Amino acid sequence: QVQLVESGGGLVQPGGSLRLSCAASGRTSSNYAMGWFRQAPGKEREFVAAMIWRDGNTYYADSVKGRFTISKDNAKDTVFLQMSSLKPEDTAVYYCAGTRYRYLWSYESATSYEYWGQGTQVTVSS
Repeated sequence: QVQLVESGGGLVQPGGSLRLSCAASGRTSSNYAMGWFRQAPGKEREFVAAMIWRDGNTYYADSVKGRFTISKDNAKDTVFLQMSSLKPEDTAVYYCAGTRYRYLWSYESATSYEYWGQGTQVTVSS
C-alpha cells in the first residue's frame, strides 16, 4: 500500500503563487500515476493535473493550463503542484492521489485512483 501526505496549502492573494507537495511512502516502486484533484465547498471533486510517474507525461484541466505545473522528485517520491496566477475560484481543498494500475487509469477520473492523501486547504483571497 502507498500512503500520501500533502503539504503547502495556505492563504494567498489573487495573482500569487503556492507550491503543494505530496510525499509518498510505502510500496512506491509500483506507482504508475499521480494526480491532483480539488474540491470546493458544495462542489464535486474535480481533476486538476496528473503525471505518469515513469515517463513524466503530464495532463492538465483546461482551467489551470498555463498556470499550474505538476512535477516530481523521484529520489524523494514526491509530486509537486506549482500554482501561479491564482484566482479566487482556485480556492478548494487539494488532494493528491495515485494508482498502480495502468489499464484502469483515466487521468481525469477520481474513481480510477487507488490511494488518496488527506487534503490541504488553499484559499485565494484578498
